[in-house]
Amino acid sequence: MRRVTRIAYLGPAGTFTEQAARRWAADAGAVRTAGDGPEAAGPDVRPAPSVPAAVEALLAGEADAAVVPFENSVEGSVPATLQALLQVPDGEVRIAGEVLVEVQFSLLVRPGRTGEPVRTVASHPHAFAQTRDWLGANLPAARQVPESSTAAAALAVAEGRYDAAVASPGAAEAYGLEPAARHIADRDGAVTRFVVLRSGVAAPAPTGSDRTTLVALIWQNRPGALLELLEQFATRGIDLSRLESRPTGEGLGEYCFWIDADAHLAEPRMREALTGLRRTCRDVRFFGSYPRADGRAPVVPAHADADTYAEALRWVDSLGGTDQGPAHG
Repeated sequence: MRRVTRIAYLGPAGTFTEQAARRWAADAGAVRTAGDGPEAAGPDVRPAPSVPAAVEALLAGEADAAVVPFENSVEGSVPATLQALLQVPDGEVRIAGEVLVEVQFSLLVRPGRTGEPVRTVASHPHAFAQTRDWLGANLPAARQVPESSTAAAALAVAEGRYDAAVASPGAAEAYGLEPAARHIADRDGAVTRFVVLRSGVAAPAPTGSDRTTLVALIWQNRPGALLELLEQFATRGIDLSRLESRPTGEGLGEYCFWIDADAHLAEPRMREALTGLRRTCRDVRFFGSYPRADGRAPVVPAHADADTYAEALRWVDSLGGTDQGPAHG
């Protein structure tokens, strides 16, 4: 896989996405070479104003990878990312990896205003959802203002547009703020999953702990259509860690299914499942096979492992050909 020297991420600086991008860069060995200039000590990690902008930077060749939020353990998927991926021409972008970041929130204010009343508080909608109980108990009268990211909210507070922001502790340092309260999330251990997007690269080699992300569009909404889709995986011993219906944008009632399957494209069972999906669905979009960040290996039933598939194919081959009948001149 090509060396990564430029990484775009959903900005501005101080977001959880930047944290994920820098962690992936370190874990993946994404470094710059000596010929890349005086800042060759590390990759060029640059913010993008939105998820579509990060994807566009990748497609335009301005970045070698893009890191964007994909899913949160409290609020579920990130619609902006799913929509941005659906807008990309088929095959142009692949998910090459993922990063899990434990999410912590603080209430950030400008220096010297820790004890002053908070009338307006800004943050990303997902952050508001994860601090709903704390905000209701401690700032019930404050007006909540949505921003494109938690870091954008922190920047707006630094500029004096709002009284406080719900943001990561790292945003305080980035924007010269101080915490009026720490650890304000309603649940401990909330995690956001970020995906690493690449363009023009093959899927990473299987590790034994992999995930495949797909989008499937059924022919029509009819009884048994979803069951037919699920059977492609169930009969081949493939567990689905995520299944979500999302509107296609083609009209009211038109939905597609986002699927995370615990198998790799290189596995015979996954290839057979994709063949079945291709036959039974109106369209199937493959967004990549890549290592799971948690390293968890799936439990593969005995009837679905690679050796069993190989034995079955040998048996079919042993049956020989068929009589095609007399040739016609």
